[in-house]
Amino acid sequence: MDSSTQRATLFGLLAILLWSTSVGLLRSISEHFGPVGGAALIYTVSAVCLCLARGLPKFREIPTRYLWIGGALFVTYEISLALAIGLAHSRSQSLELGMINYLWPSLTILLALFINQQRSNLWLWPGLALSLAGIVQVMKGDGDWSPLQMWHNILDNPLAYGLAFAAALIWALYCNITRRWSGGKNGVSLFFCATAIVLWVKFAFVSEAPIHFTLPSSLQLLFMGVSTAVAYSAWNHGIQRGNMTLLATASYFTPVLSALLASLWLGLHPGWAFWQGVIMVVGGSLLCWLATRRYG
Repeated sequence: MDSSTQRATLFGLLAILLWSTSVGLLRSISEHFGPVGGAALIYTVSAVCLCLARGLPKFREIPTRYLWIGGALFVTYEISLALAIGLAHSRSQSLELGMINYLWPSLTILLALFINQQRSNLWLWPGLALSLAGIVQVMKGDGDWSPLQMWHNILDNPLAYGLAFAAALIWALYCNITRRWSGGKNGVSLFFCATAIVLWVKFAFVSEAPIHFTLPSSLQLLFMGVSTAVAYSAWNHGIQRGNMTLLATASYFTPVLSALLASLWLGLHPGWAFWQGVIMVVGGSLLCWLATRRYG
């Protein structure tokens, strides 16, 4: 990789690190401000930060297909993920929903085979399978698990689980479309403004308690808003100009780090099964990297 590609890839890796704080903070902020109100506040702060740092978004500079299709996918993903975490019946369930969302790295590489003609060898498939199994193991924890039990969990909160699964697929599609259609342009500022507007419109029609600010909740909101703005701006730059195969592979580590940070922040205690999942995800990531690195 040349120096510009390396820098762009490092920006993408920074985004992965910042994203790892999102599940725990999303849940905590939604507990303070409500699922919709909390999400609306986060994306408002992020939109303001991006506009101050990058200037007001300009429609004419963004390719039409990326603007409308990529923008719609971005807004839908953000709202789906934020509401999935906020609508969880418990903190433990919010952690599980966050892990479902992190199916998107596997789906990103899978869709890249068809959308961006990414080439790989046969080691990709066991790598994907091992990473997915690792995410399931992290979700399972130390308790018993079966497909029937997971189905009962989904039926307990079908809207939240449906939003989490949808978010994983939508973000994988967005990543590939951005690579193909963006033409090197970055629409993140505009997309964040659109997300905030849609959430405030939704907030006007839901029955949530009035927003009440406290110092701890305000500090969490500020950190989440700023870090989200930085992460998405860095990620868009990374997938446009960096090594997408490396970034998608590295993103397999995000669910593990995210689960660990969320557990610490929310007072949860993952056991040995969590670390088994860590090993499986890392092993799957290495296999995916070996399967695609010569084609990156």
